Amino acid sequence: MEEQPVLRMEGISKSFPGVRALEEVDLDLWKGEVLGLLGENGAGKSTLIKILAGTYSMDSGTISLEGTKAAITDPSSAKMLGIRVIYQELNTLDHLSVTENIFLGEMRRTRLGTIDWHRMNSRATEMLKSLGVDLDPRTLVGKLTAGQKQIVEIARAISGKSRIIVMDEPTASLGEKEEKVLFSIIASLKNQGIAIIYISHKLSEIFTVTDRVEVLRDGKLVGVRPTTDTDRGELVKMMVGRDLVEMYPKRPIPIGETVMEIKGFSSANEFQDISFSLRRGEIVGLFGLEGSGRTALIMSIFGAQLRDAGDLTIGGRRISASSPGQTKKCGLGLVPISRKEEGVTLSMSVANNIVMTNIEALGTSIFLDRAAERRKAATWIENLSIRTPSMDTEVDSLSGGNQQKVVLAKWLESGAKIFLMNEPTRGIDVGAKVEIYKLMESLCEAGGSVIMSSTELPEILSIPDRILVMAQGRLTAEFTREEADKEKLIHAASM
Repeated sequence: MEEQPVLRMEGISKSFPGVRALEEVDLDLWKGEVLGLLGENGAGKSTLIKILAGTYSMDSGTISLEGTKAAITDPSSAKMLGIRVIYQELNTLDHLSVTENIFLGEMRRTRLGTIDWHRMNSRATEMLKSLGVDLDPRTLVGKLTAGQKQIVEIARAISGKSRIIVMDEPTASLGEKEEKVLFSIIASLKNQGIAIIYISHKLSEIFTVTDRVEVLRDGKLVGVRPTTDTDRGELVKMMVGRDLVEMYPKRPIPIGETVMEIKGFSSANEFQDISFSLRRGEIVGLFGLEGSGRTALIMSIFGAQLRDAGDLTIGGRRISASSPGQTKKCGLGLVPISRKEEGVTLSMSVANNIVMTNIEALGTSIFLDRAAERRKAATWIENLSIRTPSMDTEVDSLSGGNQQKVVLAKWLESGAKIFLMNEPTRGIDVGAKVEIYKLMESLCEAGGSVIMSSTELPEILSIPDRILVMAQGRLTAEFTREEADKEKLIHAASM
């Protein structure tokens, strides 16, 4: 290693009204290194990164770059020092081209003062090729996939001669193939000497891409480990203070009669001839690789996506032409893959979100019973342990795990008994995942049922009672939890 780290943060402390967000936190980052930054939501990761990015000012501590103290007073000064942050919520502008996004705010000009499109397009092409990507820089970003948009963000970061790049949950919206492209790009950036801070709740990624891991808990530094010298169990215990077995002892729940049947579900180019049943108190897992048709199937069951053929029976009643409104009346609730876009309304309060699917019960128009709304919201906030400053807080300010609880609360308020959950723990920390698992069990104990679609093998192997595997739009295997293992699932998902 070099004599001096490219970044040294020492004794960083930060408080907000009533909250000690960081307390004497240190962080070292070396040239060409990938450092994993772990911790539950609220551990202080975001605050530390926002201080590095110049969004927040620290109360105390120092930041040094290659041995020289740095004054980071705002985002512009951080960028001038070669520090770039790629946030989980991508900041690309869809109506502009790839080139325009890469050079946003830093347009190159000719001697005459006009924009030098030829020079910028050529430079954009060079940068994209250096990342191993063949992409026309004149393409509108709105036409790109989530993975391609992220590559544009990375190209924007390196266009400013960055020496430090922070990646915040970079695979949250990526498929398996796009993840592999990202990991290849990270390896390329390392070879160029760029240092990376990598934030992810997916521990499998931490072991794939990082050299060292730093763990925060409750605003304090818990420990730093070389990635090769630790394991999943130790990292979980460092993050939450106890191991996974202590956190989540799976408990048996009696399984009753059939509550829903799907027969011959088909949709052109999505899935074909899907049939299975769901029983009261049962959790059925749906596993498959990207493009297997899982999401399309979930949306079709809910009525949000049309199917070409197939029968849906709920509670013994055949639903002929299902729609979200109709399936809701039959007791179905959807926890979508993108909670921020489809699950909650971010600008609305916690209380408003909780009652929105059952708003008719509160009256009409200006005569809504606001007192009843607050009583209902308070009940679900307490029952689901939703951590929020108040029921009037906008959902956008909650952690991912608490946003997911709000999604569940709104369907419970609507009277849902069958829950369709698509990647229910995506983008939330280990502790919050366990809370979601326990809530799923509680739903089943209360007579509900769950279909859980997930690509996370540890999750799919331990939570469902039965596991259905999809590949290329077809069901290829079915296992009980006791029968399933990683090799069997991967084999069935690759057929």
